[in-house]
Amino acid sequence: MRSTIPALALLLSLSACDQQAADSARREQARAPAPVETSAETQQAFQQLSEEFVTELWQLFPSWAVREGYYKVAEQLQIPDDAYRKRMLDFAATYSRKFGNLDSSQLDPNASSDLALIQNFLSRIQWQLKKFKSHEWNPADYNVSHAFALILNTDYAPLDERLRTFSKRMAHVPAYYEAAEQSLRTPASPQLVLAIQQNEGALSVFGEELEQKLAESGLSDEEKQQFKQRLEQARQAIEEYVTFLQTKHSDLEKTQKYRNFRIGEKLYEEKFKYDIQIGMTASELYERALQEKDTLHGKMSELADKLWPEYFPESQPPADKLAKISAVLEKLSEHHATKETFKAEVEKQIPELAAFVTEHDLLTLDEDKPLVVRTTPPYMRGFSVASINAPGPYDKGANTYYNVMPIEDFSDERAESFLREYNSYLMQILNIHEAIPGHYTQLVYANQSPSLIKSILGNGAMIEGWAVYTERMMLEAGYGNFSPELWLMYYKWNLRTVINTILDYEIQVKGIDEERAMDLMVRQGFQQKAEAMGKWRRATLSQVQLTSYFAGYQDILALREEMKQKLGEKFNLKEFHEKFLSYGNAPVPVIRELMLAELQQN
Repeated sequence: MRSTIPALALLLSLSACDQQAADSARREQARAPAPVETSAETQQAFQQLSEEFVTELWQLFPSWAVREGYYKVAEQLQIPDDAYRKRMLDFAATYSRKFGNLDSSQLDPNASSDLALIQNFLSRIQWQLKKFKSHEWNPADYNVSHAFALILNTDYAPLDERLRTFSKRMAHVPAYYEAAEQSLRTPASPQLVLAIQQNEGALSVFGEELEQKLAESGLSDEEKQQFKQRLEQARQAIEEYVTFLQTKHSDLEKTQKYRNFRIGEKLYEEKFKYDIQIGMTASELYERALQEKDTLHGKMSELADKLWPEYFPESQPPADKLAKISAVLEKLSEHHATKETFKAEVEKQIPELAAFVTEHDLLTLDEDKPLVVRTTPPYMRGFSVASINAPGPYDKGANTYYNVMPIEDFSDERAESFLREYNSYLMQILNIHEAIPGHYTQLVYANQSPSLIKSILGNGAMIEGWAVYTERMMLEAGYGNFSPELWLMYYKWNLRTVINTILDYEIQVKGIDEERAMDLMVRQGFQQKAEAMGKWRRATLSQVQLTSYFAGYQDILALREEMKQKLGEKFNLKEFHEKFLSYGNAPVPVIRELMLAELQQN
């Protein structure tokens, strides 16, 4: 059995050196001896330093703290100016040095993996501020609304207390947006448009509902008056920021001197290294995705041949493989909800998925953790069709929100394109991914992890990879009664995961234009035009994140097969799932080493 050190040491090396050095380290670490016996003194020192690190982390990032359910700093609002960024750099340098003084070989596997995550996080801060510098070109980084909405709508304390916290935090909003304007240099166009949209949506958090709650509260007249003054100033600051962005957008439209939203190969590989944390480069994952696209086309072609006589009994399938698949998918896509019933149909499927997971003994579900399906709030729109907002480890009992894009006001043409994409088959896969047993279930488990570090420093490839993995796992377990129609739609959905990686890499590194991207998504990926246009926009707004789905999915699937081989008849799918999820949001290579170490002990 391999020791836990190689993958953990690889993560540590990735946080401190370039990819070439990491590759060399990986080759050396493959021959590394078994770890020495752990030291209680080093373990204790690491635990104490970790607690100190987390305490200072929340002082530095109070908005993030609120999202994790840590409300002790909720009245604070970081002001994103040069002084704040210097504090971040000092924090990262100080704790990099402190943690670097620890001998990681003296830590047990769980502590070693926590240390790897911390070191990667601290190195990423320094890279972000010194090299990536999105604070200078991404105005969508600046938006106060999310944490304010959580304070207002989460019952972590009586309403009066939350309103007082809201008021104190609100006093800093004008300074926040003033610093945002001073920090921006030349924005990228897609990020500029998104920032305008989402900050216009931010005003909804400071709207009539808030005033109504204030009026009905037990705050004194003096407190209410002060609240109203701060509220007016906050609204004005947001409106002025939007006007500032609109003016900048108008000026840049004339000159077309926006910053390029494509970050190029060097920055892309560096960002991939910090964000994805797997044992390959972005270019290597891209090449694997190209191969997987061809494999999925082959599987879809076989199913299309099987279904063709049923749906097109009077005609022969086209010779072109992609045209044949597309024709069958288009026929199946006719089955869908209406724009008025889409959200209700999403909501109706959730208990059905929970019942299937329980009946087939795939996972233990916690029925006490509420899942609320809601329309995506205005300040979060413009990025994805559906998403999950889960409570953090400090407030585990709070609601998890399943955000669904509102489509009631879409034009009939746009709605039809959207609904054909998210048809009755794909809606089921979407709900598996976002809700049960995907993101919602995984994040409930993550909050139960004994490692706070693994919960708060979550790895996106593991989180997205799990959601993608569950799509296939549910169908393998018999969800949908092995319907070839559902499997064909699943392969289309899974192909989207693969194309996400290809699309992101080709846009950001190879510089492809919208026409090439649309061909990739519509002709080769069988996506509806509305979906593809939305994904093009998303791929111009973010970098690397779209690769996390395929990267994590591939690693989790490989780990499951490895554990099957090692355990043989003793392998139990439910036990594998629950053990995998017990490690929180750690990168899959780290979870693998921890699972193998535990297997070795047993």
